[in-house]
Amino acid sequence: MGLRQGAPPRRRGADPRGGASARRPPESAGVAPRRAAVAALVAVLGGGEGIDGALAEASEGLADRDRALARAITTVALRRLGSIRALLGRRLERGYPRKCGSLEPILVTAAAQILYLDVPDHAVVDIAVSLAKADRNAAPFAGLVNAVLRRLPRGGDEAEGDPLAHDTPAWLATRWTGAYGADEARAIAAAHRHEAGLDLSVVGDAAAWAEQLDAVVLPLGPPAATTTVRLRDSRPVVALPGFDEGRWWVQDAAAALPARLLGVSAGERVADLCAAPGGKTAQLVAAGAHVVAVDRSPERMGRLAANMERLGLAPEQVVADVLALETDPFDAILLDAPCSATGTIRRHPDVAWVKRPGDIASLVELQGRLLDKAVSLLRPGGRLVYSTCSLEPEEGEGQIEALLARAPGLERLPIAADELGALAGAITPRGDVRTLPSMLPDAEPRLSGLDGFFMARLQRAG
Repeated sequence: MGLRQGAPPRRRGADPRGGASARRPPESAGVAPRRAAVAALVAVLGGGEGIDGALAEASEGLADRDRALARAITTVALRRLGSIRALLGRRLERGYPRKCGSLEPILVTAAAQILYLDVPDHAVVDIAVSLAKADRNAAPFAGLVNAVLRRLPRGGDEAEGDPLAHDTPAWLATRWTGAYGADEARAIAAAHRHEAGLDLSVVGDAAAWAEQLDAVVLPLGPPAATTTVRLRDSRPVVALPGFDEGRWWVQDAAAALPARLLGVSAGERVADLCAAPGGKTAQLVAAGAHVVAVDRSPERMGRLAANMERLGLAPEQVVADVLALETDPFDAILLDAPCSATGTIRRHPDVAWVKRPGDIASLVELQGRLLDKAVSLLRPGGRLVYSTCSLEPEEGEGQIEALLARAPGLERLPIAADELGALAGAITPRGDVRTLPSMLPDAEPRLSGLDGFFMARLQRAG
């Protein structure tokens, strides 16, 4: 099966080798995680599955080390998909043969390792050939796999090229160029090529935690109940100091801003709408507010409950559709609305390839209804922060302009430069915030960038 976007989803339990599931003979070390990466890539690009679900199924039963390798391969393959396809295409003079089974995903995942991961070339080629031989439709082309992969360069200029033209779907490249200009759109696409660093929201002495965790403190505004630190390298989260004690939680620097900008005070009654998995809820509770966390998904609220238990926090938890919520008014509301998530491609490269232009219109309609509901739940004088992890203006700036036009009882509370510290440049002329993945530059790619977010702060007339 090739990597045709929009193809029917792979049947669960199907064998990625192209034939019915069968007992496999003993295989050499390293084959299982590569086979899992091939299956996950097919599930994402052929079936529209998210990378987490695809890898969970494809990696079932593998050791932690093999699961990590499968994830690394799949993630890099998606980040550099356009560049990899272009390189392979130049070595496949006649394109892919018909009925070639898993030939393309085998080549793409192998090329990702040769070009971008520190894996010996011979091992990659040998395993890719064995995967092709195990697929009855790809088996006739095992020799082609060997020939193509041995002609690939390791790194070098040929593996680079324009990130906007090569590694960004055309419809997103067009959108971002129109919204931000060609240079900024290219900078966004370049940021997506690099692995995102791991950010933590810590409670207490940020400098002390940074030293203990080998992290840097991000200067993103005045002191608050929580602070963002960024790890210098990648390590298992559960093994880090303070995890068991619940002293911090994983949360991108941009995702930590909306709760800070809401500016809650001790004792205020605050709603976190669409709250799971709970990072923003934790911030609001840590600031002393009485927080009502609302989400319609029992499964997602289960994750929030588990996170709150580890952190030793006790917000009020409500499983409900926000649009049907009936409750007393709130002093402040945080609405981090469902969105296209195109601002998170640094961390979730599958988003670029599974989202479609038509997704945005339906999300915009839902966001508008959620905003109207949130306004109705505010007491007079109450504050609302609206945010989305999307780069699409319709889901951000456009929503707020439309809301202010239809709700004369609202006014914008502009965000000041001293509230954002090093990110003051993210404040828009109207006083909202628009973060881009290309912001927070650093010579070390892992220490640079953040998710793309939009956020605006409003107040209901008192």
